[in-house]
Amino acid sequence: MGKRQSRPWIVSDELWSLIEPLLPEPGPKLVAGRPRVPDRQALCGILFVLHTGIQWEYLPQELGFGSGMTCWRRLAAWNEAGVWEKLHVVLLKKLRSAQRLDWSRAVIDSSHVRAARKGPKSGPSPVDRARPGSKHHVLVDGQGIPLAVSLTGGNRNDVTQLIPLLDKIPAVSGTVGRPRSRPDMLFADRGYDHDKYRRLLWKRGIRPAIAERGQPHGTGLGIFRWVVERTISWLHGFRRLRIRWERRDDIHEAFLGLATCLITHRHVQRLC
Repeated sequence: MGKRQSRPWIVSDELWSLIEPLLPEPGPKLVAGRPRVPDRQALCGILFVLHTGIQWEYLPQELGFGSGMTCWRRLAAWNEAGVWEKLHVVLLKKLRSAQRLDWSRAVIDSSHVRAARKGPKSGPSPVDRARPGSKHHVLVDGQGIPLAVSLTGGNRNDVTQLIPLLDKIPAVSGTVGRPRSRPDMLFADRGYDHDKYRRLLWKRGIRPAIAERGQPHGTGLGIFRWVVERTISWLHGFRRLRIRWERRDDIHEAFLGLATCLITHRHVQRLC
């Protein structure tokens, strides 16, 4: 994915040119006071928290990104306006225009993260039932480019999110013809081994390639499934996503959506 940046929270001109048109117009200022922190600086503060995992109230003021509460409010407002979903579609469109999306297969998997406190979309951890946790569900194309992500409680069965994740894949245009949102095949591990969901995939015109329980381990489907594990490791490379610190699920989902866009943008820079 290229060399590691020394300050990855600094928003490049290229990335800002994609994000700025998607941001909602700020509302009127109701109370006189300090001038509004520019959106680009606030985004840098949000990325600083995402990359370092620092608490909002400890965001260094000398960086010029505004206060932690300002960045928090901006993140919540942008997530409510669907900025990250729109940005993800823009990035996927660029990849499809360059013939860089691999629709021949998709891969699905999930990863458990500890939740520091109970809240919506958290549940008993499968490792320690006394502690709450959440799951990141990820669906990628054949190269590991994220197509859809979601957040659920730690006690949710992986297979229950198979159809919701497929429905969450946006319709991607960029070439002549109809927008595409359906892969040809879907690879999954034994956690998705259920005949009901195989039938649902066939009805959608998707060929299931799901590992079966009780079968011996081997290279088999694993030679295709590793790309989703790599993408999950990229997501958890953002320290704020390794542990769910937020009680509110929408704030954690905002971080998850933003991280998904950053990973997709790296693919755009590398492949387009």
